[in-house]
Amino acid sequence: MVEVSAPVVTTMVLYLAGMIGVGVWMFRRTNDLGDYVLGGRSLGTVPAALSAQASDMSGWLLLGLPGAIYAAGLGEAWIGIGLLIGTYLNWLLVAGRLRTFTEHADDALTLSAYFEARFEDRTRLLRITSALVTIVFFAIYVSSGLVAGGLLFEMVFGFEPDNAMVVSALVIVAYTLLGGFLAVSYTDAFQGSLMLVALVAVPIIGVVADGGFGQMTATVRAETPDLLDLLGSAQFTGDGWDAGGALGAVAIVSGLAWGLGYFGQPHILARFMGIRDAALVPVARRIGTAWVTICLAGAVLVGISGIAYFDTPLDNEETVFLGLISETMPAWIAGILLTAVLAAIMSTADSQLLVSSSALTEDVYRALLHRDAPARTLLWVGRLTTVGVAVVALWLALRGGTVLDLVAYAWAGFGAAFGVPLLLSLYWRRMTGAGALAGMIAGAVTVVLWNNVVDSDLYEIVPGVLASLVACLAFSTVGTPPKRDLVDQFAAAGRDTTGAAGTG
Repeated sequence: MVEVSAPVVTTMVLYLAGMIGVGVWMFRRTNDLGDYVLGGRSLGTVPAALSAQASDMSGWLLLGLPGAIYAAGLGEAWIGIGLLIGTYLNWLLVAGRLRTFTEHADDALTLSAYFEARFEDRTRLLRITSALVTIVFFAIYVSSGLVAGGLLFEMVFGFEPDNAMVVSALVIVAYTLLGGFLAVSYTDAFQGSLMLVALVAVPIIGVVADGGFGQMTATVRAETPDLLDLLGSAQFTGDGWDAGGALGAVAIVSGLAWGLGYFGQPHILARFMGIRDAALVPVARRIGTAWVTICLAGAVLVGISGIAYFDTPLDNEETVFLGLISETMPAWIAGILLTAVLAAIMSTADSQLLVSSSALTEDVYRALLHRDAPARTLLWVGRLTTVGVAVVALWLALRGGTVLDLVAYAWAGFGAAFGVPLLLSLYWRRMTGAGALAGMIAGAVTVVLWNNVVDSDLYEIVPGVLASLVACLAFSTVGTPPKRDLVDQFAAAGRDTTGAAGTG
């Protein structure tokens, strides 16, 4: 456990107060559901880039990935490679087009509303299905953040994990409830900067504490050379590491396949929809990709340096980042860097709560129950549903599970359900609503079944994406083709994105 000291406590309390302060400040700029959900589409380049990536990575980046590297070595780095490729392609292929298309699609505020307008779905099945998928998988995703918060507060304050999860949930809900999209985006941009500093500083200090890079790698190799082999695997026994042999093709494919999930993550896509202009996307892409590259490399190095540093293996591998900070840093610096872990947790959980709230308010309450609801009513419904989703997520978190496992499940669910339908909707004129609906259902159901029924080491996003692709193509070719005016509107939106993709 981290030694409880005045500097650590003071830093954490000031940070939490600052986040809530931003929520109060943005409360005055939030006048209707459009402000609450997308901030009036006013997000600038740097906030869009940093908030998109910070909301993407979460506590998984500082706890889950270093823990996976600590337990199994560089073979787990294939996840990071897949995520880096996926980050770049998401900004390149989706960001500019989605920003323009959602504005053409009746100024859609949510992914569900976009799908309904894009395919002129009068049945409301697309909107309802996508909203349900969003709510179910985000409840799981938010719960992973609360589990990560439990680990942090347990180590820093000695709290019982259950109590720690309740505290982190209360803080996240507070500023999300008050400030909505702008509060979430600007706090995420700051939190992304803090995460970047931590993932540069901690691995450097870890390597120095290990006696330098050469001594660190020699110490790790003494455990087993497989720990430093990108094509090898090691097994963490609790007492040390054993050689695991060559990494199989299934493991490599599963790691790289994490990149497929990017195209379907609503909390990341919301940043693309909220950016001020599609012309800002190329610069934002470069900033976001650079941030991800540095942070992923830092997280991997934290895991490796932790193997060399700790004489006695850690009981919980996901605490390696926290352990290095507490063992090597002066109290004030430790407090700041531990705050980066909280930043990582909050930057994702707040975004996910907001998108879940948007789905319930815009796609269920207004679309199905009260189409003419006043703007202020919708705003407060959005705030109340934020609390509701948080309560469900807290219940799931209290049931147990590791950060990495919970994130992996939710990430696969979104990637398989939304990724293929979204990409095809942006690039294929003959895509139909029937195809999109079939793709969503096939992707989500396959992920759930593969995770709970099939006994396989293959990451469930792979069969989920394949099932979604087959369903989208099959039902779009046999279903009713899109109307001519819809095709023309699609073509016009595509022309408006010319130059938004840019280069680099």
